[in-house]
Amino acid sequence: MKVYREAVLPKGFLANGLFCGIKREKKLDLALFYSEFPAKVSALFTTNKIQSAPIKINKRHLKKNQDSFRAIIVNSGNANAFTGKEGITDALEIIGELSKRLKIKKEEILVASTGVIGKRLPILKIKRSIPNLVSGLSSDGIIKAKEAILTTDTFPKELTIKFRLGKNTVTLCGIAKGAGMIFPNLATMLCFIFTDINITRSALDKALKEAVDFSFNCITVDGCMSTNDSVIILANGKAGNPLIKANSLAFKIFRENLKKLCLELAKLIVKDAEGATKFIKIKVNQAKNYSEAKKVALSIANSNLFKSAIYGENPNFGRIVSAVGASGINLNEDKLKIRASSLKRKEIEVEVFLNQGKSSAVVYTSDLTPEYIKINAAYN
Repeated sequence: MKVYREAVLPKGFLANGLFCGIKREKKLDLALFYSEFPAKVSALFTTNKIQSAPIKINKRHLKKNQDSFRAIIVNSGNANAFTGKEGITDALEIIGELSKRLKIKKEEILVASTGVIGKRLPILKIKRSIPNLVSGLSSDGIIKAKEAILTTDTFPKELTIKFRLGKNTVTLCGIAKGAGMIFPNLATMLCFIFTDINITRSALDKALKEAVDFSFNCITVDGCMSTNDSVIILANGKAGNPLIKANSLAFKIFRENLKKLCLELAKLIVKDAEGATKFIKIKVNQAKNYSEAKKVALSIANSNLFKSAIYGENPNFGRIVSAVGASGINLNEDKLKIRASSLKRKEIEVEVFLNQGKSSAVVYTSDLTPEYIKINAAYN
């Protein structure tokens, strides 16, 4: 296995990114990812009851089409959420224009948006940019595409893993964006994963769900859930390996590599959290079961008092004790133990021992700083 701290597209994938005029400053804001061959797709979306127009359309396309997707078009700077029927119409118009240029069916295209909620997309600007977006597709286009999906991020989240399956080399490439409104399920984020593995749709679904539960559903920055969260993986089969089915040895190898990819991307999101100065790992040990362990970990991670104390490097363990008690699980406070690394470090580990069982869970978060408030007070 080889790990690259940059995005390297697998066989058969192309990408591009450009500035179309959504953002006020001239930063890239429109991206396209394209598979030269039909690809299987698996996707997970936010559980927020208000969902963006792109998510609604993607769910429709996923019902109609299971094994032949070709493209994802993404804009940043505008979420196309809480925009009513007009938002749906706008997204469909973009898909229609793109399908003509790529000469593929509309149902083979997925769409994603991120940015300000409640504003209509500048549809004419986007449509005028699609010809250049398509003509500029290349394997190196991922360099621009990964920049074009960012909003308040300070750097792209990217990772590539190459591993062997018998005689074949499989590539997993992932890029993500996210810095604020981070909370399961999912975190507020977009994540796009591309692989050339040959795998069944059911196995792909199973692997992605397990990987996301282990990673993106274990991070939180501010406890705020977005309307646009999406994790999408495309698999075009061009690695040439024998078809993989769930629970086979090859599946387990793929799943472990996908978990590693997703966890590293999730950690990068937390490390780039808006205004953050600390990366915090919270591990709850000796719980009755995983669910209770995770509940306690998230209760601590979402405590503004705890996060503020970490920013101030104030070893006030009463913040942690209160958060554990507020989690709602039954516990014996006399058996509760808490341990933490030095708060002077950039990366901090907090461990909680419940002395109730053998299960554990890990959640990642950041500190809460004045800069976070500044960024979000001005975000519009």
